[in-house]
Amino acid sequence: MTSLDLFADPVVLSAALVDIESPSHHEEAIADAIEAALRGLEHAEVQRFGNTVVARTSFGLDSRVVLAGHIDTVPLADNTPHRLADGILHGCGSVDMKSGLACYLHAFATLAQPGKAAHDLTLIAYEGEEVAQEYNGLYHLERDHPELLQGDIALLGEPSGAIIEAGCQGTIRVFVDAHGTRAHSARSWLGHNAAHDLAGVLTRIAAYEPRTVLIDDCEYREGLNVVGLEGFVATNTIPDHARLIVNFRYAPDRSVEDAKAHLEETLALEEGLELIYDDVAPGALPGLGDPVAAGLVKAVGGNFRAKFGWTDVARFSSLGVPAVNFGPGDPGFAHKKDEQCPVDEIRQVAAQLLDYLSAESE
Repeated sequence: MTSLDLFADPVVLSAALVDIESPSHHEEAIADAIEAALRGLEHAEVQRFGNTVVARTSFGLDSRVVLAGHIDTVPLADNTPHRLADGILHGCGSVDMKSGLACYLHAFATLAQPGKAAHDLTLIAYEGEEVAQEYNGLYHLERDHPELLQGDIALLGEPSGAIIEAGCQGTIRVFVDAHGTRAHSARSWLGHNAAHDLAGVLTRIAAYEPRTVLIDDCEYREGLNVVGLEGFVATNTIPDHARLIVNFRYAPDRSVEDAKAHLEETLALEEGLELIYDDVAPGALPGLGDPVAAGLVKAVGGNFRAKFGWTDVARFSSLGVPAVNFGPGDPGFAHKKDEQCPVDEIRQVAAQLLDYLSAESE
């Protein structure tokens, strides 16, 4: 089993994590290594659920900060072991999100001693983020052990360019189905064109004017878009079924129920059209007004922005825990064969975490 030194330079620790190959459904080796390293800390209580590892301190401090990062990666693409070149760490998982997790592990280990931390800490290294929700270790904890996710704020090690990306958008994906009667296009009057029935809703979506919402000085931009169209039988045939695939990205000031109501009002489906919900996920409020979050904003020099897209911070928000994305690297390199992360950002995030979490910063 690979031995991890959680007190090492976070760049060295990041590289060591990259070298433990851990594509989704194959996280046992990296979970074993993380668990063993955490169990070596005298004042940490460590639990394991499948290949998700949770470590906590309990010093009786007035606040708790949760540090969470996933341990799985997308499938390998001949991009392990790691490679360091020109100040860049290359390798599968280097940016999504083993470097962020390394920063979190390093901070937890450094501060998991009496008098070192300003807050009690929870460290969650979880499996199955890159695949379906049913495999997501954080989802399992939310469902089965929600008390382990509780805190005054949660940080998720998503790559964010070493600045805070606060909260996240909610997302709804729906199908709008139309049903007609198939016929030869030379005798179209004998059929009913299902695709034509979607013209009205397609026009309304194209004309939709999305909101821009300011929450805790974070600007969220909503969007309603057709992301797929289906309805083909043959080039000489009137389609008897047609479908629009529609995605609504909404600001976190809307609840799921509010977002659904707004979507249905906007689509205003004509009689005969069918609305099918395919995927629904809530947003997450940024929570930067929380006193515990204020220290993090200060530690990163006041650099923050809204998170566009959905991340696991929403799982914390659903439990009433403010959550932000904070990690090194450009998310544009996530899942790419040339995945990479600047070592300067790894060290920057590690230093800012220690500044934020340390009792000396109080």
